[in-house]
Amino acid sequence: MGWRDAEREYVDAVIGDTPLGQLFEDAAARNANRPAQQYKGGVYERSLTGSALPAATPGEFRPISYAEMRTIVRRLSAGFRTLGVERDDRIAIFSATRMEWAQSDFALLSAGAVVTTVYTGSSSDQVRYLLDDPDADGVVVENETLLERVLAVEDDLDLEFLVSIDALEGYDDRDDILTLGEVYDRGEETFDREAYETRLAETSLDDLASLIYTSGTTGQPKGVQLTHGNFRANVNGVRKRFGPRPDKADDVPTLDEESVAVSYLPLAHVFERTAGHFVPFASGACVAYAERPDTLQEDFSAVEPSMATSVPRVYETIYDAIRDEASDSSAKARLFEWATDIGVAHQQADSPGPLLSAKQTIADKLVFSSVRDALGGNLELLISGGGSLSAELCRLYHAMGLPIYEGYGLTETAPVVSTNPPEAVQIGTIGSPLSNVEVRVDETVVDQAAFADDPGTVGELLVCGPNVTQGYWNDPAATRRAFTDDAPERGTALESTNRSSGQPSRDDDAAGKPADASTGRWFRTGDVIHIRPDGYLEFRDRLKQLIVLSTGKNVAPGPLEDAFAASEVVDQAMVVGDGEKFVGALLVPNEAHIRSWAEREGIELPTDSQAMCDDERVRAYVQREVDRINEDFQAHETIKQFELVPREFTEENDMLTPTMKKKRRVIMDRFEDRIDRLYASA
Repeated sequence: MGWRDAEREYVDAVIGDTPLGQLFEDAAARNANRPAQQYKGGVYERSLTGSALPAATPGEFRPISYAEMRTIVRRLSAGFRTLGVERDDRIAIFSATRMEWAQSDFALLSAGAVVTTVYTGSSSDQVRYLLDDPDADGVVVENETLLERVLAVEDDLDLEFLVSIDALEGYDDRDDILTLGEVYDRGEETFDREAYETRLAETSLDDLASLIYTSGTTGQPKGVQLTHGNFRANVNGVRKRFGPRPDKADDVPTLDEESVAVSYLPLAHVFERTAGHFVPFASGACVAYAERPDTLQEDFSAVEPSMATSVPRVYETIYDAIRDEASDSSAKARLFEWATDIGVAHQQADSPGPLLSAKQTIADKLVFSSVRDALGGNLELLISGGGSLSAELCRLYHAMGLPIYEGYGLTETAPVVSTNPPEAVQIGTIGSPLSNVEVRVDETVVDQAAFADDPGTVGELLVCGPNVTQGYWNDPAATRRAFTDDAPERGTALESTNRSSGQPSRDDDAAGKPADASTGRWFRTGDVIHIRPDGYLEFRDRLKQLIVLSTGKNVAPGPLEDAFAASEVVDQAMVVGDGEKFVGALLVPNEAHIRSWAEREGIELPTDSQAMCDDERVRAYVQREVDRINEDFQAHETIKQFELVPREFTEENDMLTPTMKKKRRVIMDRFEDRIDRLYASA
């Protein structure tokens, strides 16, 4: 039996048809004495400490068991009910990723509420929109800073209460402002187990569980409606792929009750909400919460996790830090380069042979083992999503014994559509569809001549399955545009639907999605995907981001940009050229590396960053890196001209979304003069 058949047929106690509150209750019952969460001391002024749990020692992680977490969730659920929370009320969580986010989520879902999310970087205007559009009844904020951001716009809203996760001072005159600790105390007094279990039993898979707003890279964010059934189906599909199936060899990593995950991506985003929250808790794993993104190495070392989910930009940053640390002397830099060359060669070889294997053993002992130890020493499952990962970078991680399994999904698909199976990884792909997800491509929307060299089919990916959204909140027009009522005239379906997995049967009219392709209603992803003959998917680019040159040639910017991911010369790249004669690029140089290179070469560079970018010697040095990248692309795809810009694309300067995708319109507006220079003489 192949892995696909084994995946389809696999069932266990985690896979089921229960809504999310019951999913957590069942997991807590199975794993009552096992660790559920770890929280770091000295980071927050947690209002739950004291009554609900003890404070952790500053700088150290303290675990709580599933039984302890269940008590907190139950008490909070009852406490929220005393605030008037009823079934289908929309309650927002406006907080960074932390232990209490997860507890509040399960508590609100168990109370019958619909959880809507707000990113911590949202401005007051964005907060107003993200609370007003769903007509939120209440908000759980992280601290006083975010509370004040809500209070600045509360006159435009109709909020019944505001709850702060951290302790508060100075709000005693407001009966509608409480701390999470006070909500817990209320619940401790009023919790009724029979009433609680009745609410869980009355929750249907078709009930709305969450509104998650799109990142807004191409306009106003839309509220994606995700039901308990959408999330449940995705948990089932991911469990079938990564769970401890009996067909897996002993050396194949799995996600189970022994797993320890580190969570640091925004839980406000669907990727972490499912892959770093619902799936681990359903599986009985332990989730530890990093202090913040810039303490990841320290937190990984303390927690010693076996798995983590992240986005490509974070993997790029971690690799840059590893390489920089290995380059503090020329001897160490040469050793690291030699080791990575050996590791990649060994990873790519079908049969490495004794000599290459011996070199790999030496490289691992001298270099890679220390890299793994710095990240806790136990990592075996690194999941990448939320963007396209460079194949070169992925291969480097595999070479170091830190395998990244790249996947693909969208908010509208709850989110996982496909991911690489650990037993059959194909680097450079976004894996194979989950066993309860069906995909096909619409070839009519792209110029097929541009993809003539791709065996298989290329087009806009269409998806159906029980994980697909019923549509957008209060936006029927956008919902209609997002689906096709008829199967495309030309295209290839990859049928992976599992009809014998215990998945709940879904009614198309009620749930807004088909159980299989026979209904002909498919979600349009807006992404150009290559379905290979072996069933694996390759990401090409967003359909809207395909560059059409004035010559008529189509260019996907994503692969070109990803090619710079492992570069030590260029930190970030954004390809441009729509409507122009040739492809250009805005490149953010690695300033520290370039200044180090200049010092070695005896070149004195301007101290000003922009002046450094304009220095012809620097441009010539970067040109050599661009030439190297261009070698792997066809002539019409290569970067003919580039401009160096000294400002990194970040969430703080509004050039990246909270999930670290480029806001192309914003970047193009910021550097309009530089783009004009690219094509001034064209």
